[in-house]
Amino acid sequence: MSNRMWGGRFASGPAEIMEEINASIDFDKRLAPQDIRGSLAHAAMLAKTGILPREDAAEIERGLKTVAEEIAEGRFSFSRALEDIHMNVESRLNELIGPAAGRLHTARSRNDQVATDMRLWVRDTIDALDGQLAELQMALAEKALAHAGAVMPGFTHLQSAQPVTFGHHLLAYVEMLARDRGRFADARRRLNECPLGAAALAGTSFPIDRFMTAEALGFDRPTANSLDSVSDRDFALETLAAAAICAVHLSRFAEEIVLWVTPQFGFVRLSDRFTTGSSIMPQKRNPDAAELVRGKAGRIFGALQGLLVVMKGLPLAYSKDMQEDKEGVFDALHTLSLCIAATAGMVRDMEPDTKAMKRWAGAAYATATDLADWLVRALNLPFRAAHHVTGRLVAMASERKVGLEKLTLDDMRTVEPRITEEIFGVLGVEKSVRSRTSYGGTAPANVRRQARRWLMRLKRERDAPA
Repeated sequence: MSNRMWGGRFASGPAEIMEEINASIDFDKRLAPQDIRGSLAHAAMLAKTGILPREDAAEIERGLKTVAEEIAEGRFSFSRALEDIHMNVESRLNELIGPAAGRLHTARSRNDQVATDMRLWVRDTIDALDGQLAELQMALAEKALAHAGAVMPGFTHLQSAQPVTFGHHLLAYVEMLARDRGRFADARRRLNECPLGAAALAGTSFPIDRFMTAEALGFDRPTANSLDSVSDRDFALETLAAAAICAVHLSRFAEEIVLWVTPQFGFVRLSDRFTTGSSIMPQKRNPDAAELVRGKAGRIFGALQGLLVVMKGLPLAYSKDMQEDKEGVFDALHTLSLCIAATAGMVRDMEPDTKAMKRWAGAAYATATDLADWLVRALNLPFRAAHHVTGRLVAMASERKVGLEKLTLDDMRTVEPRITEEIFGVLGVEKSVRSRTSYGGTAPANVRRQARRWLMRLKRERDAPA
């Protein structure tokens, strides 16, 4: 039997495998709220422009609201024979209100309908992700303020480099997440044009008011080219790109958590709420939440690559290939939401071991740069000369298996005779971080100021009227 929603041209129904490959209702039913919003706006516009009798528009509105309630309450029966969410909604509308339902599809196509639904869904999801990212920033900034002076080793090449503070380290991720939010905001701004009314690809001969439907659905304006309207998936690609970069940041932080909770580092502790045990080793406490955040980044990257490959060879306008945009977008953005929530939970849960951090902050001659800087300031040595002197002193300390601060003044003067007792005032890790007062530096005073600035900004955003 042919699909009664479009089957006039066809004498028989599709092959079973054709139905299997063609149907999208299993995943695009997620678009039901957006599809019904778009249909309500379209019907209202058709009525106002006189294309649709007002009594039919009223019936369509009543029927669509009933369908929305049935879906929300889990009472709606989705049919794979009807292929997609659009046909399922329209078929049920016909059962509810009769022939008037057939007028709803006037001056539109499934092509512009699905493009509108997807933009609405992506826009809604970006707004939700932005709220989640703001909450994660808040958690990081609060923890940073609480531990603004907690000294820890800073790394380059995963080798101890210079002392920093735990608060400063956490604020680095606040900055990254701010850029992520900016990328999502940019994507949202560009996607906020309404394709509805572009019809299949060429527009329509009906005297529709596309500006009315765009305004009703919260878009800034209608899309300007009907071909582009139905064939564009830039908005999905750009959102996935922003999601992929965000996933990189979450994954990097997750990797640090995995390292920090090992006995070899011992910098932080996670409770039972964010760790799991081993089936064979009873002593184990595994940071599985962090590992899963790290692992799930790959799914998000894959969704971006997958959609790029789908789109790269498609001529204008719509092709069925573009049905493949949905599952990847849905999965990637759901996965990102889950990872943000898990990361925020770990941040609030983690407790730093400040003694262990401080102990390792001074390891591997981490204050060597402070020594070199002192030589420049106090003795007016060129930095390269100071670097060389410091390198010789580090070699001496390493040979004797002591820290730089354990060398005597006489030892140091064998390398540079003008060194004075003042040198010992810069070799402690706490003195080192306090001295890093340049804008953006790790000095605790800087960290407190930046953490408070972020908390004020985030609370202002949260409390602003919608």
